[in-house]
Amino acid sequence: MKLLRYGAKGAEKTAILDSKGGVRDLSAHVGELAGEWLTPAGLARIAAIEVGSLPLLPEGQRIGPCVARVGKFICVGLNYADHAAETGAAIPAEPILFMKATSAITGPNDPVIIPRNSQKTDWEVELGVVIGEEARYVSEADAMNHVAGYCVINDVSERAFQAERGGQWTKGKSADSFGPIGPWLVTRDEVADPQKLAMWLTVDGIKRQDGSSRTMIFPVAHLVSYISQFMSLQPGDVISTGTPPGVGMGIKPEPVFLKPGQTIRLGIEGLGEQQQVTVAAP
Repeated sequence: MKLLRYGAKGAEKTAILDSKGGVRDLSAHVGELAGEWLTPAGLARIAAIEVGSLPLLPEGQRIGPCVARVGKFICVGLNYADHAAETGAAIPAEPILFMKATSAITGPNDPVIIPRNSQKTDWEVELGVVIGEEARYVSEADAMNHVAGYCVINDVSERAFQAERGGQWTKGKSADSFGPIGPWLVTRDEVADPQKLAMWLTVDGIKRQDGSSRTMIFPVAHLVSYISQFMSLQPGDVISTGTPPGVGMGIKPEPVFLKPGQTIRLGIEGLGEQQQVTVAAP
């Protein structure tokens, strides 16, 4: 299934994509796409609904973040060997974890707001993993049973805030609008192998990232298992699993960063596309 949320910010309703790409209203049957609706039992209840009987929504609806009430937004740094190489960083021996504020979450096509005093706002297409069943000390062999599905994430980052303002990555990752999620939550059964997905991103039509989840250092199953050793994962928690090469800070001879008025497009094979316009913070 491809599940999504539509409507005005803060008032989104749940919908599902039909076999022809039409958006069908699920809100009479499903509340917020969060918590218990993301568990195996909740997704089974949604799967039992006859999609063709649902109201077809008109085109042009705003698409919101594909998960509501995200409890934890956990990110993985330097998880692609080729991205680590472009930044001059050593390949980590264990996953590098940091948190992104949930207030950064926004819809996949909402504007990206460049913060005040920003000089180095950057882009990162990433595979998002949505937890569907509580995970606590799970094995790698069992980890995928705790995944509800996948989504596209743009892990927007302000590199100066991240690396030059005291060494805390979170402060460079958490500005409002720095976490576009969606357009869809694609359930796990529709993704044969999350380690074989093409990923891309353009800025003003220029291809900047053209990679694959094949080059992840730590695959999804390992990440879910690893993170669950340090904190429990709950239904609706989101893991952003790292980015392939082509970020602005890695461009030679001079890095390139975002400015107001630019258009970012990005997508992951089978998971849909996002498009954002950059604007200056008021």
